[in-house]
Amino acid sequence: MKISPVSLFHKLYAVMFAAMKPLGVWGIGGLAIIDSAAIPVPIDALLIGYVAADHNRFLLYCLMAAVGSGIGSLLPYYLGRAGGELFLLKRINRQRYEQMRDKFEKQEFLAIMVPAMMPPPMPVKLFEFAAGVFEMKPLWFFSAICVGKFVRFLVWAIITITYGPAIGHTISRAFHEHLGYVLAGSGIIVVLLLVYVLRKVFDRRRGTSFPVEEE
Repeated sequence: MKISPVSLFHKLYAVMFAAMKPLGVWGIGGLAIIDSAAIPVPIDALLIGYVAADHNRFLLYCLMAAVGSGIGSLLPYYLGRAGGELFLLKRINRQRYEQMRDKFEKQEFLAIMVPAMMPPPMPVKLFEFAAGVFEMKPLWFFSAICVGKFVRFLVWAIITITYGPAIGHTISRAFHEHLGYVLAGSGIIVVLLLVYVLRKVFDRRRGTSFPVEEE
């Protein structure tokens, strides 16, 4: 018997929610760490479930999920910090690398916060890795992730409280039924955002393409 992606999603959601709900705010925090560090989980849907079960603690749930996401995101950040520089220096010279890093530092907070606000399939880990490569200060990086994720989770919480938990399932079902349109729209947003960030960070010169250096 073939299982549809929607059914699989709901089964995964039910199992994870049942396992972590007794842990309260610590449960949503732990799931957020797992989601940001390595294994993707339906963190938005799980947050909706927590808020639907207890409206009075919605701010605490959003805050704990945001902090958990910030903690988990430190893994790709430090991976970029540990090996990303060597990866880039094999392709560009030290002077060019320093110029790129200086440009990133001028708008680094927004360059991390904005992607963190976006729901999947935004490739947030790509930006987290880049923050490590360009040695963004850990505190600023952690703060940018927390602020962006808190805004994202707060929006979901307000929608859930206003319209009920069914709205989350409706949105999820719509995403799966129109996955092609969702991916196309998300892809356009990702491309536009990447172009904006890369133009700001790399300050590309006419006739020069990154990461290939001039001979």
